[in-house]
Amino acid sequence: MSDPPPPAATHDDLALVRALRAGDETAFMMLVERLQPAMLRVALMHVSTRAVAEDVVQDAWVGVLKGLDGFEGRSSLRTWIFRILVNTAKTRGQREARTIPFSSLWTADPDAEPSVEPGRFVPPGHPASGSWAEPPVGWGSTPEERLLSKETLAEVSRAIDALPPNQREVIRMRDVLGWPSADVRNALDISETNQRVLLHRARAKVRRALEEYLGAERERTA
Repeated sequence: MSDPPPPAATHDDLALVRALRAGDETAFMMLVERLQPAMLRVALMHVSTRAVAEDVVQDAWVGVLKGLDGFEGRSSLRTWIFRILVNTAKTRGQREARTIPFSSLWTADPDAEPSVEPGRFVPPGHPASGSWAEPPVGWGSTPEERLLSKETLAEVSRAIDALPPNQREVIRMRDVLGWPSADVRNALDISETNQRVLLHRARAKVRRALEEYLGAERERTA
């Protein structure tokens, strides 16, 4: 089954495009401020240095401005901009002769990496093989203010930063920025299956890191 088409541009998207076509510099700067950090992170997945990534982002913005007249609204403006960025980054990365092909960066082989460490299950040969040896820790008894504290949120941020680049960007777009899956898939030019696998693995690792952090906190305060 083919992936569903990306969501079409909203009324706000079309109004913003009209403002950009009319040369509204304020609208353009607000758009840059909103999207630039995520664009830079995505560019860094395809090129070797931050300086090159910044050049890629600037080239992508030039491409956006040049291509505005051709924007037809068949996808969201954000998705359209990120597709320009990814294409620009892929071209620049190929020019740099990266040793890791672009396709391998985003292809998520379901068998290549388990979402949960095998050591957390009862091993084969045991009557309870396949069941939890170390089940996930429930957070029901953890006060909400503790889960939402600056320290806990900082730990989540550190866990996300430690993820592989593809997993890191997918979870940031989905869970930090709140993008729908179709926007992430189309912005990063990946299949829906890969997007789901990458997000699942990322969430599992972040949850594990948070379990360990909260468990250590409980031991310290016990």
